[in-house]
Amino acid sequence: MKSKLLLLTVLTLSACSQHPTQTTEVPATSSSKFLLDPQTITNDHWSHYTEDAASHYGVDPKLVSAIISVESGGNPKVVSHSNAIGLMQIKASTAGRAVYQATGRRGQPSGHELKDPAQNIQIGTAYLKLLQENELSGIKNPVTLRYATIVSYANGAGALMRIFSSSRERAIAKINHMTPEQFISFVQREHPAAQAPRYLRKVTEAYQDS
Repeated sequence: MKSKLLLLTVLTLSACSQHPTQTTEVPATSSSKFLLDPQTITNDHWSHYTEDAASHYGVDPKLVSAIISVESGGNPKVVSHSNAIGLMQIKASTAGRAVYQATGRRGQPSGHELKDPAQNIQIGTAYLKLLQENELSGIKNPVTLRYATIVSYANGAGALMRIFSSSRERAIAKINHMTPEQFISFVQREHPAAQAPRYLRKVTEAYQDS
């Protein structure tokens, strides 16, 4: 309840900003086809929004920044062929709706809202927090949790958990018996989406370079 109230407060505040800006098995984003470009403006241009959202939700700001770099290259107006929108390539009907539901709001964010940098980063960061507090809750190693969050953001937490076990509890226990390196190897071998290990590698490289 406390985390839901926090999400509601922050989203309400961000909705009033004058600046432009499920728990779910469905991927949050397009898992997008943008590669990290060292010339992007991501870190410099959006860092104030990233740091603010990360601080409010208790999410690693470097992770948010790395996802922005890979998903959109720092372009807030990007819309994918699957209608994932903005800096963090959020799908309104999945990640956007999940965040709205968690904060007691009906419906889903509009395209205009998701093209607003501050709003997009707030919603995307809130979704990362939802993943970590729900399906991924219980993963003890912080590096493994980061890897699991990255894969879940793009391809869904449910799809990730099922490669370990049909039971979430058993899946978490199995993950906790692995090192981060073993987790990566298992995802590379077993994840049904071929893009999952590639996405994990790209975001991890962006994270390490930030």
